[in-house]
Formats: sequence, structure tokens, C-alpha cells
Amino acid sequence: MTPASNWSWIVILPMLMKTIPLLSSVFLLFLSPSSARKPNFVYVMVDDAGYGDFSCFGQEKFQTPNVDRMAREGMKLTDFYSSSTVCAPSRSSLMTGHHSGRGYIRGNKEIKPEGQHPLPLKAVTIPEILKQSGYVSGMFGKWGLGAPGSEGDPMNQGFDRFYGLNCQRQSHNFYPTHVWSDRKKVMLDRKRYSHSLIADECLKFIRVNKDNPFFCYVPFTIPHAAMQSPEERIAPWRKKFPEFEKVTGKYGGSVITNPVAAFAAMMEHMDEDVGRILDLLEELGIDDDTLVIFTSDNGPHKEGGHKPDFFDSNGPLKGYKRDLYEGGIRVATVAWWPGKIESGSTSSHIAAGWDLLPTLCELSGTEAPADLDGVSFAPTLLGNNKNQEHRDYLYWEFHERGGKQAVRMGKWKGIRLNVRKDPNSPIELYDLSKDIGEENNIASNHPQIVEKMESAMKESHRPNPIFPFIE
Repeated sequence: MTPASNWSWIVILPMLMKTIPLLSSVFLLFLSPSSARKPNFVYVMVDDAGYGDFSCFGQEKFQTPNVDRMAREGMKLTDFYSSSTVCAPSRSSLMTGHHSGRGYIRGNKEIKPEGQHPLPLKAVTIPEILKQSGYVSGMFGKWGLGAPGSEGDPMNQGFDRFYGLNCQRQSHNFYPTHVWSDRKKVMLDRKRYSHSLIADECLKFIRVNKDNPFFCYVPFTIPHAAMQSPEERIAPWRKKFPEFEKVTGKYGGSVITNPVAAFAAMMEHMDEDVGRILDLLEELGIDDDTLVIFTSDNGPHKEGGHKPDFFDSNGPLKGYKRDLYEGGIRVATVAWWPGKIESGSTSSHIAAGWDLLPTLCELSGTEAPADLDGVSFAPTLLGNNKNQEHRDYLYWEFHERGGKQAVRMGKWKGIRLNVRKDPNSPIELYDLSKDIGEENNIASNHPQIVEKMESAMKESHRPNPIFPFIE
């Protein structure tokens, strides 16, 4: 090597030494997302729990320490909505990313002897989409979107593992005659509490798939009626609420004494199983790789002797299950992802169940279908609010009880009742920033906003002959 070349290396080598770490960082930054571990997703959706049924959202008569932990270590979503105000359409919209104005399933419609009107095979669901990115999917709890063996059977809608109750009617007794394990009917002695069996299978799925990216959908039936819980769990609450010992609740053939005590026991039980999920993720060392979202499928029911007013289940909200007022559709929601979601954070981003599909697609690097109504709220979860897309409005419709429509448009909430009798019935208007309880109808003061609400209702509805509405 000549003196000149020696001199060149003396000059260049230090420059390379400084540059290599930078180049390495740039290389890592632009690595394909597929080369890194994709996040796991756990979506826990309880059945008929109100906005105020969790202590982190104001519940005082019982505590939910594990849901509270999720809020304390993660994010409270204060303006998150269910996809519908009853079970089946809420689940349909969640799975497909379509709101109830153009969804496949828009109400609860039973198919005898077991099951509900099915999702068609052409429906594209969350597990089917995530499978493209190597995800394994399990579903544990209540399905309600197609009878066993039908097009809508969860095993025909992309799930690799199913354990729970296919039929809504079957699931509303917590001591059922049978459950389903994939496509196998498993007979029970009616002495085992179905919720516990389902929770155990959920944990098994997580443990088995700890090394793979997974989507774990957990639609617990608690606290839907009947108000049932093992007696050893109810007993302490009987002592706390003795004034209801002469009250009986009847639902689906079950007769329950002191359904108030049973409700508290059910919520306590459910919360413990949420804690078991979090603890297992930590035990397996995959908590930092797992997004857990906890929510409800709609507002609180008044069935089987349950007394939501006693528990202040709706907090400041108006309405119950089957209403499109806030109490029927705004649901307590928390998101937990250690190291990714800021601890103790709160977001008022307006989102709904049909936003889940595009959110999981964005976080997993999976291409989302083009015709979704949902908008990803991944930027909100990750604290990147500047990049959060906002839609003009959210829309709901419900064909029961005369037909109802609702629109959330920024701070404004519009509701139209008795639509099937009069498609042009007056629209109620509320300013949720000042009137979250929807007590003061100010439609007459804001005709231009009402006009926008009416336009949104008209453009959002699509005919569905199975669930007739305003056709």
C-alpha cells in the first residue's frame, strides 16, 4: 500500500466508524414490518354492561380492580361506542367493519332450533383478514352470528379455534346443556358455570400460541341475564344487599333470588378473569407485544331482575339497551399495551366498534378492505393524535321499537324515533359537550345542524330485506 493510500485510510476510517452506527439505525428503521414480531390482539367484550358499571368509570357499589388496572396502566376511551344497541348487529359490525346502516345483521333474529341469522360466506371478517399476515385466531364466548354448521358458524368465518356458545338463547343460561368446541358439541351436566369454562379455554389458547401472532376474541356473556353466579360468589353480596332478598328475577326459565347480589358477583367474577388474562400475558413475557381492549357490546339491560338504576349503571348517560340515546350505545372502553400506550392516558376520540378492523390492520401491517365504514384509531392509541383521521359522523339504526336512527357529529347528537311509521319524524338534537345526559332537545335552535343530521341519516341507510326498516 502506498503512502498516499495509507493516508486515505487514516482519513476515511474514522468517518466510517462514525457512519456505521447511523447506517445501522437507518437500516433498522426501514426494516420491513414483517421482519419484526407482529402484535397480538385480545378483544374482551362483555355483554350488556353499562358505561358506569366499572369503578374506573364511576361505579361505587362494587369494584373492578383489573379493568381499573387496564385504565391506570393504559388508556380510557371516553367516547367509544358499540356498533349497535343489541347483541347480534353489534357483533356483526365489529367483525366486518360496517356500521348498522349497511351491515349484514341488523337485529337479533333467531333460527330454530339453535342459532341466529347467519353472516354470509361472502362477509370478510377480522380473522380472515389477519390470516393474511400469519395470525391465528380464537374466539371464546358468545357468537350469535349463525347456527352450528351454517355459513355464519365461527369456524366458517375465519376462526381457527372456537369454544363457547353459538346461540344467544343457549348462552343466556350460565349452566347450559352444552357448549361448542370448534365443530364438536360438548355436553355438560348443567352444574358447571359456562363463563369459567370459557375463560379457561381462552387462557389455554393464549398459552399455546404465545410464539405466534394471535387474535383472541373474548365476548364474555356476563352480565347478560339470567342473573346467575355460583352461590359461593353471591353469598357475600347477599349480606351487602339484603333488602333485595325477597326480589326474584326470571329469565329464560331461570328464577333467581336477589338478582342484585348476583349482578355484583357476576361483575366481580368477570373482572377477575380479565386479571387472569393480563397476568398470563406477563407470565409468558408477551405483554409488551399484546394490545388488550376491553369494552361492552351495548348498554345495560333491565332483564331478569337486574336493576341498572340501583347501580347507576349508566352514570351520566340516558337510555338503556335497545335505545340509541348515549346510554344504549356509549360504552366504557379501555386499551392496555405496556410500553406502547401511555399509562393513565385518556382520549375523547370518537370511535365505534366497526373501527376495530382497520385499527388491527394498521397495527399488524395488513392491508384493509377498501369498502369499510371504520377508521383506524391506532394513532390515538399510540399517542400520535396529529395523524389521527377523523370522520364527519357516526351512524346507527335499529329496526325494533318503531325504528330508530342516530348520528354523532362532533359534539352534536341527533336522534330520530318512530322511523318505520314516519320516515320524516322530527329529529331530536343535543349538544353533548354541555348536555351528555341528552336532557335538552335544542333542535329548534339549530335548523342547519338538524338538516345535516337528516342528510347523514339518508345517505347512510341501505336496504336490507332481512331486517326491514324504512323501505
